[in-house]
Amino acid sequence: MELTIINTFTDQPFKGNPAAVCLLTGVKDREWMQRIAKEINSPVTAFINLHKDGWQLRWFTPSIEIPICGHGTLASSFFLWEKGYVPRNETIVYQTKSGLLTAKFVDGMVQLEFPSLMEQETAAPELLIKALGVVPTYVGQNKWDYLVEVQSEEIVRNLKPNIDLIAQLPTRGVIVTSRSNLQEYDFVSRFFSPAQGLDEDYVTGSAHCCLGPYWESKLDKNICIAYQASERGGLVKVEVAEDTVKLSGHAVTLFEGNLTI
Repeated sequence: MELTIINTFTDQPFKGNPAAVCLLTGVKDREWMQRIAKEINSPVTAFINLHKDGWQLRWFTPSIEIPICGHGTLASSFFLWEKGYVPRNETIVYQTKSGLLTAKFVDGMVQLEFPSLMEQETAAPELLIKALGVVPTYVGQNKWDYLVEVQSEEIVRNLKPNIDLIAQLPTRGVIVTSRSNLQEYDFVSRFFSPAQGLDEDYVTGSAHCCLGPYWESKLDKNICIAYQASERGGLVKVEVAEDTVKLSGHAVTLFEGNLTI
């Protein structure tokens, strides 16, 4: 079985979000996949398998299987095109726990089409404010995460949240965002998800399914350039279209090998 490590939402090695991609050659159970993901210890390991109706795709952090993953899908698509399993001009269709997801190769980038995850305004829980240590200008919540807007990019970049307190919140994670001070980005964000075993995720595609619609309404533009200001950092082109969000990013292969068990 081929095993490849790819840096996503970046065109530079050691930047963006790393994902391991394993191309299965037969049926493997969930326990086996979880053990492999724990052994590789990448933020996400994606397992892809050819199915009669397309490709099956599952994602695992070192701790748990997760229902959706942008950078794992981007890495899987980049792998299939780079290795020649799928022609670059052909759309890839994945069967996943979140339904059918698609990927295209557009203008030198992988473009994913994911469902929109719009938030609704909510009262800020005291635990959330205590965990972040800042006063938000807005708090919303969708089916998975809290979305927190703060006053400035500087606050986003310098944030040192209490991860133990975030882990007590009844959500997948917390997205913290602000408008960008820099001309090359429209907005910045960070994402904290100890519930998935990721204290801070480096670049989170699914978080931008919420960020895209949110900033579209505030900036009055349906195409934005977003920067996730984690330690590694990554760039996401976000296009909002009705009930879907198109996420585009670059990728670079870091390692290629074979899994022998």
